[in-house]
Amino acid sequence: MQKNWMKLGVSLLTLIMIIGVLAGCSTNSGNAGNVPLNDNGNSAVEKQEPAGQESAGDMQSIEAFPAVFIDGSGEEITIEEQPETIVSLLASNTEIAYALGLGEKIIGVSDFCNYPTAVEEKEKLGGQDMNVERILELQPDMALVSQFHYNSHADILETFRMAGIDVVVAGDAKSFEDAYETIRMFGQATGTLDKAEVIVANMKERLAEVVQRTKDVSEPKRIWVEVSPAPDIFTTGQNTFLHEMIETINAVNVAGDQTGWVKMTEEEIVTLMPDVIVTTYGYYVDNPADGVYAREGWANIPAVLNEQIYDVDSDKVTRPGPRLIDGVEELARVIYPEQFTP
Repeated sequence: MQKNWMKLGVSLLTLIMIIGVLAGCSTNSGNAGNVPLNDNGNSAVEKQEPAGQESAGDMQSIEAFPAVFIDGSGEEITIEEQPETIVSLLASNTEIAYALGLGEKIIGVSDFCNYPTAVEEKEKLGGQDMNVERILELQPDMALVSQFHYNSHADILETFRMAGIDVVVAGDAKSFEDAYETIRMFGQATGTLDKAEVIVANMKERLAEVVQRTKDVSEPKRIWVEVSPAPDIFTTGQNTFLHEMIETINAVNVAGDQTGWVKMTEEEIVTLMPDVIVTTYGYYVDNPADGVYAREGWANIPAVLNEQIYDVDSDKVTRPGPRLIDGVEELARVIYPEQFTP
């Protein structure tokens, strides 16, 4: 109960002063660039225990605390008690939390959280710029935040800690292994590590199945990925999980000599001659393939000549959460459909 006493120890006057200082930082705007697993935890019917008795799962959760680990900030974090209320300020964090069965504990999410559908009923608390005043009013036990928040709003995160809120930072994921580690970290922080291990094991099993289906492709296809439309076309290079997805399914990223998320011109892209073009912005651009077909000077690109332009769900291939494997499967099916026919 130490953390609860800490919260009670924060005087009303102190909170009023904190809120006053940070009022100018409070906003509900953010960057939609952050861009998905099944809400298994909330769909299952929990076994009811007789009054006064604790289930084996409850006992395991209790024994998991205090939890000590290194979060995405690189600092050692100690969580004294299992959180009962959580705010999640990054879409991928929210998806992980729901997959861990924590949906009922979530009392607020970022403006861009859209999966699972249950998040529609949760209060929106901003994006990269957090609604600080409202978060302090809600007084959650835990805040799941991003590397951006840590780098840009360290003072605000410290204010949360002063108010008795445990802050857990998700690092910038650049690979599947990074995503696995974030899932495990959230599991440790919330007393759901067993569920986290099950999720990771399932992701690895499904990934292995995709690898098995595509490993014998004799002529790997050359893939160009657009994560934003013209005129500012960005693609994925090394040290991103989208690049790792392409390599995993035995295809070639034609921008693989680049690093990170990079901007390239239409003239540069033409010289790469991809066999398949994949777009990820169909959720806000109607018929993205039509825009690609209409580009001047692109008519002789193999993907255009053979009408091999596909849009995939952006959330599944850009959010480092449990649904990354859905993204791999979707990519594999559009690039190598023959490998997935019954």
